[in-house]
Amino acid sequence: MKKCCYLSGAAIALALLCGAAQANDLADLFDGSPLSAVKDPLPDSLTMAGVTVYGTVDIGYAYQSKGVPLNGSFPGGLEYQAFTTTRNFAGAQSTVAESGLEQSKIGIRVDEPIIEGLSLVANLETGFNPLSGELTDACKSLSENSGVPQGQQTANADSSRCGQAFNSVAFGGASSPTYGTLTIGRHNALELTSLAAYDPQGLSYAFSFLGYSGFDGGAGSTQAARWDNSVKYAVTHGPVHLAGMFSNGGSDTGILGQSFGVNAGGSYMGFSLDAVYQKERGAINLRSSFDNGAGPIPTPGLAAYASIDTSYNIMGKYSFDINRGSTAPDKVTLYAGYSHMEKAHSSASFGNAQDGYPISLGININNSAEYNLEWVGAKYVLPSGWSFTGAFYHATQNSWTIGLGTGGTQAIGCSAAGLLCAGDFNEVSGSVDYAFNKHYDVYAGVNYSEVTDGLANGYVGTSVGTSGSEDQITFMWGFRVRF
Repeated sequence: MKKCCYLSGAAIALALLCGAAQANDLADLFDGSPLSAVKDPLPDSLTMAGVTVYGTVDIGYAYQSKGVPLNGSFPGGLEYQAFTTTRNFAGAQSTVAESGLEQSKIGIRVDEPIIEGLSLVANLETGFNPLSGELTDACKSLSENSGVPQGQQTANADSSRCGQAFNSVAFGGASSPTYGTLTIGRHNALELTSLAAYDPQGLSYAFSFLGYSGFDGGAGSTQAARWDNSVKYAVTHGPVHLAGMFSNGGSDTGILGQSFGVNAGGSYMGFSLDAVYQKERGAINLRSSFDNGAGPIPTPGLAAYASIDTSYNIMGKYSFDINRGSTAPDKVTLYAGYSHMEKAHSSASFGNAQDGYPISLGININNSAEYNLEWVGAKYVLPSGWSFTGAFYHATQNSWTIGLGTGGTQAIGCSAAGLLCAGDFNEVSGSVDYAFNKHYDVYAGVNYSEVTDGLANGYVGTSVGTSGSEDQITFMWGFRVRF
């Protein structure tokens, strides 16, 4: 059964947390001490014989000036930014929320020496929605809203997390300090891995475009942010690191054809820099499922198109201490990045989305879509446990054309379909976090995003074609437990 494991992540995480709470009297937590001295009932790590169990539970409350109701299967639960395929705002939302700062998850990590200089390594991880107990499943959120009129839907959009038993990573291999690490299985794309290191908001769903959309992590297609049937090799020598990844693709993996990526980077005196190139053939892009008068999404399944995605990326950061003479100095990190993504015609004519969801491929890309994305940000961390983060993200889209059907040549473009017109996206966010200790923290933040022109097409009340805008403001606070 496709969702047979949907309660497993939440059950394991809650069992561990409850067990820790029972072992420590709640009355002993504060013990007359300030918050920064709150007793920590959790061990530093849950490790035995080279196997570590880890996880995150992140819950809170959110208010959105415009949005749609919570969906128990959608990653993050809410649609957090204006950049979305659904164009689906339905008024102000005030609701319990989840995974705002980080995807709630449960995982197992293996690092066990087998002979001198060689270790067995593996990682299995899945994301879940703590408020519903379901494994995250974006494909299900789209399917549930099929045929529902725009403005009456719950949160839904595309993602590489589609209810798989391990919807994050699932790989194993061998690692050597000298010769590097070779793993096989389901990996995060090299681009997504680098973004996690260079996004000032740490791929937050509530406060980061890079985290919420998965668009950049998948080189322009969110389904391609994680690669099944892939092999990855990474090696580090001194300050320099290199990585390469290849995937065969597959009929139900989100990437139908062969794909590859390379990454080169290094660090020196507080500076870090990475360059990433990715090429994906037959990347699946799930489309909005709202009923526009033509009925619900077509048989046999989710409406989609396939593309050949190419991306070039450069990302950097610089970290330095303030009050360096202090035994516990404040730390500042500055971030910046640039991505160029192109989506071109793919000859793929059949296949499935992630986790085997059936799709109907109904678009042929004639003139390629091009996107440029830039971001900057800063993070200020105090030894007292406080940290403050600000970030700005900007994206542009060109005017591009499509044909209907996998071989269509109608060249439907900006004049006939406004969402294909050039447009801009802007987002600015700020967040504050207080860490009681390494396992517990509380956070709050605000995010403002705006889309214009073609990227704003499809929202109720905006102009079709080349003009119009839509925006959203999100306030969220939450509490996070990590073990």
